[in-house]
Amino acid sequence: MKFFRLLKIVKLYCLLALLPASVFSQNAKQDSFYVANWNVENLFDTEKDSLKNDSEFLPGTVKDWNVSRFDQKLDHLTQVINYMNNGCGPDIFSVEEVENLMVMKYLSYKFTDREYIACHRDSPDERGIDVGLYYDRKVFSVDSIAAIHVKLPDNRPTRDILHVILTHKLSGEKINIYVNHWPSRRGGELKSESNRIAAAEVLKSSLDTLFSTSPDSKVIVLGDFNDNPDNNSVVGILGAKKFDCSNNNTHEPEFINLSYTKFEKGEGSYLYRGKFEMIDQMIISKNLLGRSGIFYSCGTFDVVKPPFMIFKEGKRTDGAIPTYEGSKYIGGYSDHFPVGAKFYVKGN
Repeated sequence: MKFFRLLKIVKLYCLLALLPASVFSQNAKQDSFYVANWNVENLFDTEKDSLKNDSEFLPGTVKDWNVSRFDQKLDHLTQVINYMNNGCGPDIFSVEEVENLMVMKYLSYKFTDREYIACHRDSPDERGIDVGLYYDRKVFSVDSIAAIHVKLPDNRPTRDILHVILTHKLSGEKINIYVNHWPSRRGGELKSESNRIAAAEVLKSSLDTLFSTSPDSKVIVLGDFNDNPDNNSVVGILGAKKFDCSNNNTHEPEFINLSYTKFEKGEGSYLYRGKFEMIDQMIISKNLLGRSGIFYSCGTFDVVKPPFMIFKEGKRTDGAIPTYEGSKYIGGYSDHFPVGAKFYVKGN
């Protein structure tokens, strides 16, 4: 009984947090929202797609992906998403490794206290895994959704970059969200590096075009970059640098990698061979360090690690519990931890 009373208190707190600030104060025109990113690890449906190589995740195959396992996967993803933002869930969250719009909708149907709308475009990835974005339509409206094609040096099909422009309903402020899932390190980090550099160059070109026409644009770049914050693709090509919240530096770089400080401390979102890597990142334009309009709440970026999705023993101790280990079904959550951060919207 105590658990259910606590759950009701948390839900009430979250509902109050979604109310306009004017309900509580006539003078303070301020609101906050939470942004997250998560590689949800192979969220496939159970139907054969004749245009994609999705045979690995079908009933009767080695992994025996089926309706029951799909439903459990959705339940587990919902559990983690509800855990974010102090139990309130994110207002915006991007996802990687979703097969199509329908699986995104199935996930959104799991939420009763949120009105999540799924943004998605099919990309040419051979396995059919795409990126997507959810937003709560009580908090935001969507202006546009576009897919940015990424051409690799080896001409292998890869994920598009998703560009979504949202408007905050309370303030009218617009924000550009870019969702990424850059090519993997298959074949080795150095051998595959040119593919991630190509993805970085495409993203940088799109950002340059945006700022050339709309120099005051506010941008949040999210995704699984398959590179760390200090790799050339991120820090060199994209130009996303670290920033110290305690240092009021007026010469901050154009793009700030909120993940960098945690990375330097040895934290990460993905455990690989016993070492954490910060391949899931959040990068913002420097104008989000202001104190008006939309701005980042400095120091709030974190890797979200619910205790229930962490290995307590074995070779992957402290890592995230995935759905599969190889072909063995263990019924976990994802092999990545989510990342998230808080933002404010303040009027004049």
